[in-house]
Formats: sequence, structure tokens, C-alpha cells
Amino acid sequence: MHLHERAALFDLDGTLVATEHRSRAAWTRLFTTHGLPVDDALLASFVGRRGQESLADHVHRFPGHTVDELFTEAVGYLNGPDIPPPYPVPGAAELIAGLHADGVLLAVVTSGLREHATDLLDHVGGAGLFKVLVTAEDVTAGKPDPQGFLAGCAALGVDPAEAVAFEDAPAGIAAAKAAGLRCVGLTTTHDAGALAAADLTLPDLTGVTWTGAGAR
Repeated sequence: MHLHERAALFDLDGTLVATEHRSRAAWTRLFTTHGLPVDDALLASFVGRRGQESLADHVHRFPGHTVDELFTEAVGYLNGPDIPPPYPVPGAAELIAGLHADGVLLAVVTSGLREHATDLLDHVGGAGLFKVLVTAEDVTAGKPDPQGFLAGCAALGVDPAEAVAFEDAPAGIAAAKAAGLRCVGLTTTHDAGALAAADLTLPDLTGVTWTGAGAR
């Protein structure tokens, strides 16, 4: 698949680095530790959103606990010895290296924390390959709000119409489209039906190429 945009803005978890198995395990442990049921529908509601905003929908089910307390507890479970480590989405490292070499402007727009993001980006060549990194700390409203993608485009100095977003979750696709970007949906976390709002869907990042990269 050939793309030609001046800039590429990537979601991180599930788009560049496979982490959904870790997130699902951490959220599952949080709910079960507090004696609460958890199912696929609940876990899916967390994907692509800031953790604190997702937890705010459920904090009433955790008497005596705040969102911040629960989020800190869940983050602690991410590093449990029984949770497999993250790994690059197929084609991600190669695509990022090629785009950086060709002068395409690169950004990450993630619902995760900055420390988490910089650690994960080591799996695809390092945070230094990206001109801009927008994380949960940088916005007042997370995906599906377009604030993160708008901030990313502004920091890159490009109009959203000159950029393409890569996302793996409905909330992220909604954010990218609301910001005015074209969006490629990856079926690494959800099936294609859940990503119908994307301009096109792909199984991963292998085979993605750029036409006239860095030329504009």
C-alpha cells in the first residue's frame, strides 16, 4: 500500500508495539483483585483511551478508592512476572526507520504516559526517530477527543490534511478523523468491523510504502 502524506502520526500501544495482552492482564487483575467481574466488553472499552478516563467510568464500583489510586495499582500489574513482554508490531520498526530516513515528519500520539511511551519506543528504534511525542500528560481530554492529533500536527507544523494517522482502536480512529487526518486502521487489536470508520484497514505495518517521501 502506497501513501504520500507529508507526516505520519502513530498511536503506540497495539499500533507500533503489541501491548494489548499486558493491558488486558493488568485491567483484569485490578477488577478481580477487588472482587469485580470483568469480561471482553469491559476490557474493550479501555482500549485506545487514557486509563484514568476509562477508570472514571467505573470508579463508583470501587468504594473508598480514587481513580488515581486504581490507576497506580493497575500500572503496577503491568510488570508482573507472569505477563509476557511487549514486542514490535510486524513491519513497525522497518517502516519507522524508512520514513525517518526519507524525511517524513513523524509523531506519536498515545493515551499512555510519557515514561511508558519512551520505554516502548525502544522496540521500534527509539523515541529519537520521532519529532513529536504527545502523551496523556499533554492533553486535557484523551481519545476519542481530537486534541492529541491536533497538537501533534501543530507541533509538526503541518495541516491535518497533509497527515495520516495509524490506529488500532475505534477511539483513536474517531480522534484522528475528528482532527481531519486520513486514518489507517490496524486489525492488531480489533477486527475490521470495529474499525469501519478508518479510511482503510490493514493487518499490520508490513508492505506500507511512501510515494515522494519527504519531498513536500
